Amino acid sequence: MGLYQRTDSDTWWISFTTQGGKRRRRSTRTTDRKLALKIYQKVMGEVVEDRWFDKKLGSNHTFGDLIKRYLEGHSANNKKPSSYKRDQSLAHHLLGRFESIPLSMITGDSISDYKARRREEQAAPKTINNELALLSHAFNMAKREWKWCDNNPVEGVTRETVKNQIERWLSNEEEVNLLRAASAPMSEIITFAIATGMRQGEIINLQWPEVDLGRRTIIITEQKNGEISTIPLNEKAVEVLRSRARVRQLQHPHVFWSSNGHKWDARNLLDHFYRALEKSGVKSFRFHDLRHTFATRLVQGGGDLYSVQKLGRWKSLSMVQRYAHHQTDSLRSTIEILDQKAEGINHLE
Repeated sequence: MGLYQRTDSDTWWISFTTQGGKRRRRSTRTTDRKLALKIYQKVMGEVVEDRWFDKKLGSNHTFGDLIKRYLEGHSANNKKPSSYKRDQSLAHHLLGRFESIPLSMITGDSISDYKARRREEQAAPKTINNELALLSHAFNMAKREWKWCDNNPVEGVTRETVKNQIERWLSNEEEVNLLRAASAPMSEIITFAIATGMRQGEIINLQWPEVDLGRRTIIITEQKNGEISTIPLNEKAVEVLRSRARVRQLQHPHVFWSSNGHKWDARNLLDHFYRALEKSGVKSFRFHDLRHTFATRLVQGGGDLYSVQKLGRWKSLSMVQRYAHHQTDSLRSTIEILDQKAEGINHLE
């Protein structure tokens, strides 16, 4: 077989003879023998079809070229800084497997092999799916806009099954313990998150021009679709904002800033949050679960799902259905109206 390694490198090479009788040697640019074998078989098929020397889309650009252009030319210019950093993180593992491989050599089989390896590395199914989504988007841009390839090899690859996790929310006791353990700035953010259901990024980016204490409302620009929403505030949220207003500094347009006088960033906020969790003894809880706490308490208190959807700005009612099981007790007072009615009828009798 024309597949071999040189003594000075772990990279696999292929050796073959063209139909014209010329001996050719080419690097597969990978140290993975299984992937190198597939590349060798693909090349041999092209040799038989006398297409080896045709100029093929994807043969002049490597996966590393693709990711570099995608991140620097698309992600950095069209996405928020947090989304750009997320794309960089997702691309890290993909580059480790495909960086030097020509786009024309990346197939559905090689991507399926990548997915299997990520499972062996115990990557979460959702993480693997996010990596495949970025990969697919990059290939679509290479195909449709840049004309670097003529197909998207990700299209035929199945996604991982993501098991629905049990929703987590704070009990009253846990909330008390968490607020006691948190620093003053973090305590205000936790209280505000539970009172509004706002996401982490929305809270740390909230600015005073978006706050109307007179009308008890705030304006939120949706992170995912850019839509603008105006939401009402309850008394707890207003109390936090009034407290922040008393210490407001002109050089700070943002409502929330850390104890050192700087705007919160996501990493700093989570460091403080998880430090408070550890000190409080609250287990298996994420910052995003404060949003679940907001929704759960509304439903348990008798709020209808449509109103909860609008207050939490979920895209569809189906996304709020997971909280429906909390309605049983809150509906009890309504069903008991029939008992009151029956008592009235019995009294007449």
